[in-house]
Amino acid sequence: MKVAIVEDETLASNYLKALLLKQEYLPIEDIVILSSVKEATAFFLSNKVDLIFMDIHLGDGKSLEIFEHIEIKSPIIFTTAYDSYAIQVFKQFTIDYILKPFTSEELGDALLKFKEISKHYEITSTLDSLVKIENESDDSIKDRFLVNNGHKLKSIEKEHIAYFVASGKHLFLHTFDNNSYIYDDTIKDIINKLDTKTFFKVNRKYIINIKSVSDIIKHNSQKIELKLIPTPEDDAPILVSKNHILDLKTWLS
Repeated sequence: MKVAIVEDETLASNYLKALLLKQEYLPIEDIVILSSVKEATAFFLSNKVDLIFMDIHLGDGKSLEIFEHIEIKSPIIFTTAYDSYAIQVFKQFTIDYILKPFTSEELGDALLKFKEISKHYEITSTLDSLVKIENESDDSIKDRFLVNNGHKLKSIEKEHIAYFVASGKHLFLHTFDNNSYIYDDTIKDIINKLDTKTFFKVNRKYIINIKSVSDIIKHNSQKIELKLIPTPEDDAPILVSKNHILDLKTWLS
């Protein structure tokens, strides 16, 4: 059988490929790795596979965008960070997901489930439901955020979140008790799911809770610096984008 891995992180895709080549649940003959929405769309236009492993968030967008351009009927196992989105997928649909970082045993369980459901898998109804969940999650204000805490799950209420900070390809959720967790979203999307009375997008890197602001330093009319608690690991000054200064003053008042 032929398998496709849609994953933009090289280490993650190589790790999954190595596990697939070692497992004995399915006779896999070929594995192709696709690292973006664009590359996956082009590939699936003219190629078919028996099973797809797919990360939800890719470097150039969300993998659901692939299905806006082409029709895919292959079963899909999502490989993603475990958030509220993944929970809904897991509970409601005949597909599986693997929480990163996953083990060979967890991969084996997913492959066994694939063997059980492959004969009656209905991709159309699944994708329709996924799109519905995606739209609902984008429009709703979140009160809790589920994160992966080692091999356990942790639900964090919004009142405990000091700020979100984007670093590289990841979004980190930082709490008032000075713990940090990777959250599977982007700073651009997460702001639409937050209570704007409590949270404010300072710049392209930070979204802050109003209670995390310990000091406001006005360098001049066009430059405002914020001090936060707990203090971020990055020592770089947190500057408010020039076009956000008026909004910040309104938010603070």
